[in-house]
Amino acid sequence: MSPTSIFAPVSTPADSIFELSLFVLAVTAAIFVVVFGLLVYAVVRFRRRRDDDGTEPPQVYGSYEVELAWTIVPVLIVVALFLATARVIASVQHPPKPKDALDVVVIGHQFWWEYRYPALGVVTANELHVPVSDPAHPTPTFLTLLSADTDHSFWVPRLAGKTDLIPNHPNSMWIDPRETGLYLGQCAQYCGTQHAKMLLRVYVDSREDFDRWIEAQRRPAQTDAAVARGRQVFETTACVNCHAVGGSGADGRFGPDLTHFRSRDTLASGAAPNTPENLRLWIRNPDALKPGSLMPAMQLSDEDVNAVADYLESLR
Repeated sequence: MSPTSIFAPVSTPADSIFELSLFVLAVTAAIFVVVFGLLVYAVVRFRRRRDDDGTEPPQVYGSYEVELAWTIVPVLIVVALFLATARVIASVQHPPKPKDALDVVVIGHQFWWEYRYPALGVVTANELHVPVSDPAHPTPTFLTLLSADTDHSFWVPRLAGKTDLIPNHPNSMWIDPRETGLYLGQCAQYCGTQHAKMLLRVYVDSREDFDRWIEAQRRPAQTDAAVARGRQVFETTACVNCHAVGGSGADGRFGPDLTHFRSRDTLASGAAPNTPENLRLWIRNPDALKPGSLMPAMQLSDEDVNAVADYLESLR
């Protein structure tokens, strides 16, 4: 099954959307069967025969019963679909918020995701971590959706429906995943040349794993004398104009926060695995991993590229 399939929901909003889609599919399938059946009947019953004298069959005009039937039945179908859809929209957009709910601010950038946990003091990028929600004691995650530039859309099909991020217009959504694991998504609103590679990765952790992850993210970036050269190159080049590293002189906000960069599974907004080889290629020429990237190529020697890569690999 596709990792972005809507047919395997693991969260209440996704469940509600899935059940609504099945209801709509059943209604439209019934309409199709009735209409197609009548069409087949008409084709077979009134087909041209060898003994056909060419006269028209009896014509029916002014039948109130027929006119009422083909007016009232479609109206009832539309009303039923409208009420079912309105109920799902209300339950998804206006849920009760438990006191144990987790709040995360999601900021869409061209072309990456920023995640802020205001109550926990954590800022990260591209890989969202949330705790699993126990149905007996729900602990949903409420997302506040903001945009730093243009329109984006947050969509992880197995967790919830699409919700747009619009500049100067905060939006919100929520998820309560019932199973741990990795759930993939995609920016669903065309936002520029890298839209197709603005990927989403949501890690649903057990409560214990999530607490350990938060504790690790709160720690300052590790410093090691062995990577001092790489830190110096990083802090004295254009890297600091875009990126921040906690506890260092780098405080850029245009690109992802790199404080715990090596703890992430991917780089380039999920476009490639976070391996030493890909990291060096990314530093040397971002277009090699993500064509059309807004990140400029760094004019560094091979020695400096390796030094910066060693420094970033130490940021766990």
